[in-house]
Amino acid sequence: MFDTDSLRLLEAVARTGSFTGAAALLNYTQSAVSRRIASLEQRAGGPLFERLPRGVRLTPAGEALSLHARAVLNRLAMAEEELAGIHGGHGGRLRLGAFATANVALVPHALRAFRGEFPGVGFTMTEGPSGGLLRRMREGALDVAVISDYPSGLPYEEEVETVELVEDELLIALPHDHPLAGRGEVDLRELREETWIEAPPPGGTTMLDTACARAGFSPRAKLRIAEWTGKFGFVAAGLGVTLVPAIAVQAVPGDLVLRSLGDLAPRRTVYAALPRTTPPTALPAARALVRFLAGAARQ
Repeated sequence: MFDTDSLRLLEAVARTGSFTGAAALLNYTQSAVSRRIASLEQRAGGPLFERLPRGVRLTPAGEALSLHARAVLNRLAMAEEELAGIHGGHGGRLRLGAFATANVALVPHALRAFRGEFPGVGFTMTEGPSGGLLRRMREGALDVAVISDYPSGLPYEEEVETVELVEDELLIALPHDHPLAGRGEVDLRELREETWIEAPPPGGTTMLDTACARAGFSPRAKLRIAEWTGKFGFVAAGLGVTLVPAIAVQAVPGDLVLRSLGDLAPRRTVYAALPRTTPPTALPAARALVRFLAGAARQ
């Protein structure tokens, strides 16, 4: 019923108290202001201004409409500012997903640096396996995802652009009194009799299985523990050993020892993913976050 130009004109007349003042403010002629106010009053169903010997003032109907006009115009101004911030990379909200161990240090360090440069951009977090994050990205639910090619590689995704961040070596976590804890590097074959603490996917081959197969043996025994805190507790108690991604070493308690497995160490590649359907200029904050993720990975 009311277009925004008419509402701006209403506010200009109310603010200046005259058609002449509004015309000067909006670069209209006085006759154009009079015609447009008359048309607005017709649509409103009655007078919006009381004509005085000097200027005009709002009628009760004009006061009511003016109140709503200010609210509408303020919300539109806020929307314009928010959109400008989004397109300029300085506002809006990013939807970020990451697999669990990326959230130990990689993602938090990147977000801390990102917020220093883009304090006006908020973010929401989703944690999950890489395949699930890619599905959510295809559905339009994520702007950036940190994923890895474990356990089954990256599916070919025309809709997703990937940026390699880091090759992540898996280290062996040992109790501090383990016979091999004093070594600088451990040969995986020397662990053939160990019990392994892990949470294998149902029916899937793990990086441990693949690495042990390359070393010429199969893990003797496994204890299925899903949470990292539980894995660390079992290792500390001398009940087994476990693999820890290098990007998650900050979460390892001080009473455990981490050692490289050298050439036999399992490795995965960590990527940042972006939806290909989003033009590069549409979400500059998302691309900036990928830049900070790459910087955190280099550290």
